[in-house]
Amino acid sequence: MSSSMPDIANHSQALSEGTLDWVGMSNIEMPLQVSSEGQQPQVVTTSIDAFVNLLPPQAKGIHMSRLYLALDEMSGEQILCPAALQHVLNAFISSHSDLSDSAKVAITFDYHLRRKSLISGKEGWKAYPITVVGQIMQGNLSVELAIDVTYSSTCPCSAALARQLIQNAFTEQFSDEQISKDDVLAWLGTTDGINATPHSQRSVAQVKVKLPSDLAHFPIVQLIDLLENTLQTPVQAAVKREDEQEFARLNGQNLMFCEDAARKIQHSLNQQKSVEDFWVRINHYESLHAHDAVSITTKGVADGYTP
Repeated sequence: MSSSMPDIANHSQALSEGTLDWVGMSNIEMPLQVSSEGQQPQVVTTSIDAFVNLLPPQAKGIHMSRLYLALDEMSGEQILCPAALQHVLNAFISSHSDLSDSAKVAITFDYHLRRKSLISGKEGWKAYPITVVGQIMQGNLSVELAIDVTYSSTCPCSAALARQLIQNAFTEQFSDEQISKDDVLAWLGTTDGINATPHSQRSVAQVKVKLPSDLAHFPIVQLIDLLENTLQTPVQAAVKREDEQEFARLNGQNLMFCEDAARKIQHSLNQQKSVEDFWVRINHYESLHAHDAVSITTKGVADGYTP
């Protein structure tokens, strides 16, 4: 009978001593069931980062397999929700009771939703990048939900310049003539009539919110709906010509700089009682410039998110 296998993490001393904030694993691939309020659970492929702190200065290391096994148990038996986060974090700490008193897990995945087109009623899939973060420090649980929402932004300055060019072209075309409605309508339907268009660009709102730890489900769909309804111009899935025309109209009626988008979302999130704190980064991926336009805002609570 061979002797028991050595456990270096338990019986060896660190080469140099010191406490460590976080030790663990990243990019763990694992399927999970995700629960969003009002929706059926959805199986998603996740990438997980899992950590505990390392308190004894002389300890060689943690038991990383214990973190994985706790996550594997959640994958097989639980639906991802705030209570499941708390359960797995407590398992991280209890399995390292002699080493750790804090734990953290970050779970990243795409959440797929069927979204209707603007006019035609056609439906298509949209994937929303999501990150759920749970953390226990000094016995306190914090829960964070992060979502990226992609939308179209049309530049107000560009729109004003385009309107001026159209006005100039109108003056040149009809300066010495008796103007008739039919002539103007026909002219407006040509490239000479609409001789300039404002520039727009694909844009992304990156939003992180701190949530109460006693929520039964993550408000994933509710937050997505809130952000898209606030911005008014989310990118579309299935579209017919009438949907594309309506999208053009919505862009024209919702001109915005990155500052405008940030303030719109800031106002909407401030109305949500379940959002304890938020951090928002607006990215307008410029079609005019080679650089991006960015605006960042937070709720501004004490000891909360910082820009």
